[in-house]
Amino acid sequence: MKANYIEDLQNWESEFSFYTEIPVRFSDTDMFGHLNNTKVFVYFEDARIQYLQTLTKVMEKAEQNPDMIPVVADLQCDFVKQIFFDEKLKVYVKANSLGTTSVDLHYMGKNEKNEIVFTGRGTVVQINKRTGRPVAWSEEEKKVFLQYA
Repeated sequence: MKANYIEDLQNWESEFSFYTEIPVRFSDTDMFGHLNNTKVFVYFEDARIQYLQTLTKVMEKAEQNPDMIPVVADLQCDFVKQIFFDEKLKVYVKANSLGTTSVDLHYMGKNEKNEIVFTGRGTVVQINKRTGRPVAWSEEEKKVFLQYA
């Protein structure tokens, strides 16, 4: 397995700490009984939201502007193993790199045997929801992203 955003798989895998558990529902599978390829992006969303909510709780004391929101700019997924109904997955998220207004998040899905079943990455940009323009991360936000990468 070699995705273009992973240089050293063992090192990359060891850098994850945050994860959420997601059961594969029957409605997530296709007529062949394995996970529909579009559902992984829903899993990414679930894990990303929980990850960002965790970071937001850490930043509670910092001033927060309700006009600033994170939006997904791109998403990529690489499938490694088949996934079937009723499996329990751990979907990991980490901040791989941080830009002025964006963060490159990486994802890893593991099955109950602790095998990697998919990997992914995506850019999230912080924008002003009124203007739609990118907004720089605060110093506090940068510290939290780097601490919980």
